[in-house]
Amino acid sequence: MKERHVVCVQQRLTHYRERLFDDLRHALASRGITFDLVHGQPDGVARKKQDAGALAWAHTIENSYITLGGHTAVWQSIPQALTSPDLIILTQESKLLANYPWLIRRRIHPTRVAYWGHGRNFQAERANSLRERWKKLLVGQVDWWFAYTEMSREIVRAQGYPDTRITALDNAIDNEGFLKELASVSGNDVVSLRSSLGIDMNAPVGLFCGSLYGDKRLGFMIDAADKIREVFSDFHLVVIGDGPNAFEIREAQVSRPWLHWVGVRKGVEKAAYFRIANLVFNPGAVGLHVLDSFCAGVPMATTTEARHGPEAAYLKDGHNGLMVSGSAEQYVSAVIRLLSDKTAYETMRANALADAKRYTLDNMVERFAEGIERCLAAPKKK
Repeated sequence: MKERHVVCVQQRLTHYRERLFDDLRHALASRGITFDLVHGQPDGVARKKQDAGALAWAHTIENSYITLGGHTAVWQSIPQALTSPDLIILTQESKLLANYPWLIRRRIHPTRVAYWGHGRNFQAERANSLRERWKKLLVGQVDWWFAYTEMSREIVRAQGYPDTRITALDNAIDNEGFLKELASVSGNDVVSLRSSLGIDMNAPVGLFCGSLYGDKRLGFMIDAADKIREVFSDFHLVVIGDGPNAFEIREAQVSRPWLHWVGVRKGVEKAAYFRIANLVFNPGAVGLHVLDSFCAGVPMATTTEARHGPEAAYLKDGHNGLMVSGSAEQYVSAVIRLLSDKTAYETMRANALADAKRYTLDNMVERFAEGIERCLAAPKKK
């Protein structure tokens, strides 16, 4: 049998996707399938997140960014040697101009085309905008769908796409690696880190970990932290990350000695901050980082009003975290109730740790590889 060939195209490669693509490449090789990854570079905004990754075997290309009317589009030229695979996997984003020739070509060319995406833009300001309507129009123009989560699967299926051609990946990150890093943090490390920040051993600690941008509702978070300090006078908030809205944290910490912005932290260093935390503060957009919360057994508190990614579906209010509706005052009340109820808190911690075992990178790789095999075996979608 001829060895089958799959190409996946990404606008950019993030560090948290490195192991996914490495493991997927090996899983597919064992099935007689060659896998190539093509990716470009981040734009100016994405570079500030400092989350770029690299894989020696991947094909790195130059992205061409085009800005028109306040919107940025991207053109990516795929290496000539990779232009006739059995399957090409594209990200479902309307700004990726190179997607369109593939969507047109699939009608006359044997290459299968698949989308990998959310089903819709969860951060879109208007669900019925022209861009979202255009995206919805193209949902059915591919041979297969790799949906981020079961929520994404339902969105795609609700738009008339056949469920038999959808693979829900249960989007995940390297839980196993983070669990090992958490386990490597000793009790002395915890004492030392708290001491270096001027935090008493029994003082409650809120932790934010992620990119600092508008959808994270940083102002809301600071307001909530102020109100929590009125109840717990020894409360501290630690902020990990960087991004275009870092100035909000930088300005706030000037008058708040209990607010600690430590910049980007990775690996064991990041794990140590999760070990000193009692709660993950994330009133804004929730994405993959909810899994860090589960792995550490540190419940996350977010809000229903935020423009979440599909991974927010993993967070169940009152089970493994808090999903609060309303004002900062209501958010604060929910947090204080949880931190004041040891039994409820320990139950929530246990549930979060249990869910970390479900949403794993190994499971995601297996689902991805199985879906690719099914797509290659199925006839092209008409």
